[in-house]
Amino acid sequence: MSGRDVLTRSVGGQARRLGVGAVLGSVHQLGEALVPVLIGVVIDQAVAGQDAGRLTLWLVVLAVIYVCLSWSFRLGARAGERGAEEAAHELRLAVMRRVLDARGGAEEGRLPGELANVATEDAKRVGAVNMAALSGIWAVAGVTVSAVALLVTSVPLGLIVLLGTPVLLWLGHLLSKPLERRSEAEQDRAAHASGVAADLVAGLRVLKGLGAQRAAVERYRRTSRVSLAATLRAARAEAWQTGLVLALTGGFIALIALVGGRLALDGSLTLGQLVSAVGLALFLLGPLETFAWVNAELAQGRASAARIAQVLSAHPAVVDGTDPVPHPVRGELRLRGVRLGGLDGVDLDLRAGVMTGIAVTDPASADALLRCLGRETDPEAGSVELDGVPLTGLDPAALRAAVLVAAHDAALFEGSLAENVVLEDGTETGGPGELTHGASTPREISPPDPRTEHALTAARADEVARSLPYGLATDVGESGRSLSGGQRQRVLLARALRAAPSVLVVHDPTTAVDAVTEARIAEGLREIRQGRTTVVVTNSPALLAVTDRVVLLDEGRVGAEGTHSELVRTEAAYRTAVLA
Repeated sequence: MSGRDVLTRSVGGQARRLGVGAVLGSVHQLGEALVPVLIGVVIDQAVAGQDAGRLTLWLVVLAVIYVCLSWSFRLGARAGERGAEEAAHELRLAVMRRVLDARGGAEEGRLPGELANVATEDAKRVGAVNMAALSGIWAVAGVTVSAVALLVTSVPLGLIVLLGTPVLLWLGHLLSKPLERRSEAEQDRAAHASGVAADLVAGLRVLKGLGAQRAAVERYRRTSRVSLAATLRAARAEAWQTGLVLALTGGFIALIALVGGRLALDGSLTLGQLVSAVGLALFLLGPLETFAWVNAELAQGRASAARIAQVLSAHPAVVDGTDPVPHPVRGELRLRGVRLGGLDGVDLDLRAGVMTGIAVTDPASADALLRCLGRETDPEAGSVELDGVPLTGLDPAALRAAVLVAAHDAALFEGSLAENVVLEDGTETGGPGELTHGASTPREISPPDPRTEHALTAARADEVARSLPYGLATDVGESGRSLSGGQRQRVLLARALRAAPSVLVVHDPTTAVDAVTEARIAEGLREIRQGRTTVVVTNSPALLAVTDRVVLLDEGRVGAEGTHSELVRTEAAYRTAVLA
C-alpha cells in the first residue's frame, strides 16, 4: 500500500458527500461570480439610464442570488467537513485495526506514542484532504465561471484567465514539493517526540524512584528540539510556498485589471463592463488563493498518507493459518528444537491438565518462550504444537482464544475495576458501576457473578476491591495508575483467571505483592485452575511450590525437570535462580 492508495481510499469513500458538496459549492461560486456581472448590468441599464424600476428589479435579483449563494456555501461546507471528519475517523479505525491485528507487526520499530500520532494527527491531515479537494473543485468552478463571463465581456480578458490559471496551478504544484518533504520529516519527528513523552509519563514512578527526573527531562528536551527544528523547517517551507503563490496571484490579478482599464480607455468596454471586469478580477483572488491553500493541504496530506500507508502495509509478525483449533482443546503443548531469542533448541512437553512451573536463569528465555506460546513471533527454527497441531498452521486470533498468555506488564484500561476484570459489556455482572468524569459517586451495581467472584478471590483482588472507596465500581484511572503495583498485578491476574482459557500462561504475576499474599495467591491459582493446563513462568518459590512439575531453562535449554522440592535439593543452578 502506498500513500496514493490511502488518499484514494480516503477521498473515494466520501464520494457521495463530496459530490453533494461540489454541486452546492459550485452554485455558490456561480452566485459569487454573477454578483460583479450583475452590478455592471445595473450600472449600464439602471444607473446610467436613471431607471428606478430596473434598479429595483436588479436589486431584488441580487438579493435572491445572495440568499442562494449563502445557503449553498453553508450546506456545501457542511458536507465537506462531514466528509473530512468521517474519512479521518475511518482511517483511525483502519490504523487501530492494523495495530490490534492478531498477526502483529505494525508496532515493530515504533513507539506506542508514534502509533498514536499516526492514528490521530496523520489521520486528521489525510481526512482534511477531502475538504481541500472540495475547495479545489469550488475554485475551479469559480475560475471557469469568471473566465466565461470575461470572455462574454471581452475576449482578451477571458483568454488571460483561461491561459494563466493552469500556469499558476503548475507553479503552485512545483512550489509545494519542498513543503511535502519537510512535512513528512516534521510528522516523523513529532511522532517520535510523542512516543518518548508517552514512555516517560508511563514510567514516571520508576523515574522518581531512581531519581532520574533530570536525565529524563534532558532526553525529552533533546528530542523536542529536533522536533521543533523540523516543525520550523516545515513552517518556513509553507510560508515561502504561500507567499510566492500569493505574489504570483497578485500579479495575475493586476494584469487583468490593467488590460481591462486599457480596453475601457479605448472604448472597447462600457463603464458597467469595466466594473464587472474589475469585480471579477477581485473575485478571482479568492479561488486563486484557495488553490495555494489546497496545494499546501495536499502536500501535508500526502506526507501523512505515506506514514499511514507504512503502518497499514507493515509486514505481519506471523502469518495466518488455515487449520482449525482442536475442539475440544485438551491443552497439551509441545516444543521441539525451538530457537528464538534466548531459546536454544528447546525440547519441552507441557502435559494437558497439569500446572507446570518454568524457572529461568536468563529473562530473555522467558520472554522468547512467552512470544512463542502466544504466537507473537514464530520460532526461527523448530516447532510449537497445541494438541499435535503446529501453531504456525492456526489462525493467531483463534489460537489466543484457546491459549491465553498473560504478561506481567499487561495494561489496565480506564474504567471501573469490574470492567477491567470482565472486559465485556457488563451484562454478566449485572451491569458493573461506572465512575463517569466529574461524578462523585458511581451508579449502584449488582454483585459480581460467581465466575467473576471466584476469579477475584483466587487472585486476592477481592481485597483490592474492599480497600477502594467504591469497591468494584471504583475508577482505576488511565493504565490503572490509581492502584499500587501489587494491586494492579492482582487485578490483571483476576482478569486472566476469569477468562478461563483452556491453556493459561502467566508470567511473574506476584512480583509486587508481599510474601503472605503471594502464598495465598499461589493456593488460589492452583485451586481455580485445577484440571486445566496452566504454565507459570516465574522464579517465585511460592508459586513454583504449588505446581505439579517444574522445568528449569538454563542458558536457553531445558536444564532440569522435577518438583520444586526435588530441584531445590538436587540442582545448584535451580537454587541459584529461585532462592538467591
